[in-house]
Amino acid sequence: MRRAILLLCVAALVSVSAACDSSSPSAGPTPDTIPSTLTTAPAAAGSAAPVTGPYAPVIDPSAFSSTVDNLFLPLRPGMRWEYRATTEEGVESTVVEVTHNVRTILGVPCVEVRDTVMLDGALKEDTLDWYAQHRDGTVWYFGEDTKEYEDGRVSSTEGSWTAGVDGALPGIVMPAQPQVGDRYRQEYYSGHAEDMAEVLSLGGSVVVPAGPYGGAVETRDTTPLEPQAVERKYYAPGVGAVLTVDVGAGGVRDELIRFTP
Repeated sequence: MRRAILLLCVAALVSVSAACDSSSPSAGPTPDTIPSTLTTAPAAAGSAAPVTGPYAPVIDPSAFSSTVDNLFLPLRPGMRWEYRATTEEGVESTVVEVTHNVRTILGVPCVEVRDTVMLDGALKEDTLDWYAQHRDGTVWYFGEDTKEYEDGRVSSTEGSWTAGVDGALPGIVMPAQPQVGDRYRQEYYSGHAEDMAEVLSLGGSVVVPAGPYGGAVETRDTTPLEPQAVERKYYAPGVGAVLTVDVGAGGVRDELIRFTP
């Protein structure tokens, strides 16, 4: 599962979904558009990204924007987060940056976020994620282009998906007003990307190298593709993700060490 802020939206408080546009930093900004193919009929509140039953999120491109200013997941171009975790493999350092690129997916303009992971100084993973915010404040996730590296070469692109392509569908990464008990799909690409989240608590306190943070939202992230993979994530107001605890890996902490607004 990925920080999908990293990074990384709701069966009880969202209403509509969709979209994105951008380009790979390695190739420079090249516009890319995925046509809108999903229905645009209105959806009932709380039914936008259910974790049970048929999944067919309603997408109304006119209801979305690439401007993401959700209190718990702000994604303004230029924002940067640096994380560090000590794992069995070594020291993992992650940099998440919000780019100025916008990619259109399903007719929705999405801001592009780049997530780079280094393991003991060697490139481990390089990912582009695309997000958009619904007019109700909910942040939706429209896809990712991920590459894993070994010895300087791409070893896998598993987990990559784009909403509207090959049956993949967008999901929610942060509700507009999170409430305890909210459950939602964060992404859906059958057999490849099926992350889900549940809000566990509100108003918590978290201490990481970047500092102490109060008023945090705590979520539990899981996927049926890897039942043993369980993460607890903590989002601070005005900052976003400040801590990820990998429960499935014995409690490894991926902590925010520096934040540039």
